[in-house]
Amino acid sequence: MPKIAEIEQTPNPNAMKFILREPLTWGVTRSYDKPEQAVGDPLAMALFDIEHVTNVFYVDHWVTVTQDGGADWQELMRDLAVPIREAPSADANSDKLAEQSSETMDPEKLSPGDRERLDKINAILDEQIRPYLQNDGGDLYVMGLEGNKLTVHYQGACGSCPSSLSGTLAGIENLVRQIEPDMEVVAV
Repeated sequence: MPKIAEIEQTPNPNAMKFILREPLTWGVTRSYDKPEQAVGDPLAMALFDIEHVTNVFYVDHWVTVTQDGGADWQELMRDLAVPIREAPSADANSDKLAEQSSETMDPEKLSPGDRERLDKINAILDEQIRPYLQNDGGDLYVMGLEGNKLTVHYQGACGSCPSSLSGTLAGIENLVRQIEPDMEVVAV
């Protein structure tokens, strides 16, 4: 049962990031935009059972919860802390989590040339984008690469943050265009 070390605000005023003393997962990202997606994930289901919760995102030592803007954060954080503290740690849950993969695309379905392109794109995202998004309680993953169109999905606090959907997306596109000048980046 993880203990909460800190609670941080994110750039999204409707999202809070809970930093834990022990991990919930070992690098496996869990991201849910609605309760129906969380079926089979006891932590996410318990968080969605709390009124006003609209998004749950967690990986390793942190959980980001987004609300609809209708709740007082002080009150809501007390309610959210209960299922977070009761969740099994990654050690207790590792076998189950190992079976579940992160929600990324299958690079094996790409041509060797597209796999190489995707590797370069992911390397630049890993180095220059994801650490900042993760620091703010979110992340992003690549959903698809077709021709000159890269499809990405924001997770956690970034999923509904206005700056993710405008400024960050433009920044990602500018970075990717350093290696692929005609690339279009689309967030879904």
